[in-house]
Amino acid sequence: MLTIEKYGAIDIGSNAVRLLISSIHEEDGKTTRFKKTSLVRVPIRLGEDVFKERKVSEENIARMIDAMQAYHLLMKTHKVVRYKACATSAMREAENGGELVRLIKEKTGIQIDIIDGKDEAAIIAMTDLHELINTDATYLYVDVGGGSTEFTLYHNGKMITSKSFKLGTVRLLNNLVTDTIWQDVEDWIKEKTKDYSRVSLVGSGGNINNIFKNSGKTIGKPLSFLYLSSYYKLLNSLTYEERIWKLNLNQDRADVIIPAARIYLSAMKWSGAKDIHVPKIGLSDGIIKSLYNEKLNK
Repeated sequence: MLTIEKYGAIDIGSNAVRLLISSIHEEDGKTTRFKKTSLVRVPIRLGEDVFKERKVSEENIARMIDAMQAYHLLMKTHKVVRYKACATSAMREAENGGELVRLIKEKTGIQIDIIDGKDEAAIIAMTDLHELINTDATYLYVDVGGGSTEFTLYHNGKMITSKSFKLGTVRLLNNLVTDTIWQDVEDWIKEKTKDYSRVSLVGSGGNINNIFKNSGKTIGKPLSFLYLSSYYKLLNSLTYEERIWKLNLNQDRADVIIPAARIYLSAMKWSGAKDIHVPKIGLSDGIIKSLYNEKLNK
């Protein structure tokens, strides 16, 4: 007998706030299917407030409340039976983060969990990475966000290690990343990958998804270091307005895409990776899987 339920995942990042609604299809004797039903993204750049002023501005508090009210109504309309809302780097560092969580709960009924970098990496690891990661290969998974980047090393199908660094696109745009952080990332990647003869990258985040979409590559095929490097040069050769007009980028994508590409290219260079796989997964997908796992374990 086929049963269908809808789950919701809210990802409150440093660059944008997303709501993913997925349908969970279950049938006896068959593998559970996760089907994306709706994805809504609002570009509330919390990181721009927090990384400069240490707190979320009054304007963005109001926008957050409006967005959460809208997401609450969307989940109600979709008949979502369970949801989870997770906030990452910007909310972690906001002095008024706890206050904002309480206010949103009071105004909208939505409970937000502020998670750390390790939790973020663990949730992302619950996604369909196993379908991509071969049991006889080595992968460096790189999830680039506005406030931080999570790096996870997989070998022979198992997670070896992971680490979160305060290296994010919004921080880079605002010149808030020191040379020391870049050096720490380089040292960590080189140290953790040195014993493996061949490493491939797996990239997630809206920016690498956009780059992959514009490449015209078939889903499942990786992007080469050469392609990503040439695209990075193209991005840098265009003005902000030209990137919006000529590359058809959204306003809030046309600036962060350059530092994002730099992070992926640096990770490829330091790990010796010649290609990057882009499975189009992220924290929202991991939240959906974690909700399903919680249901199974009850």
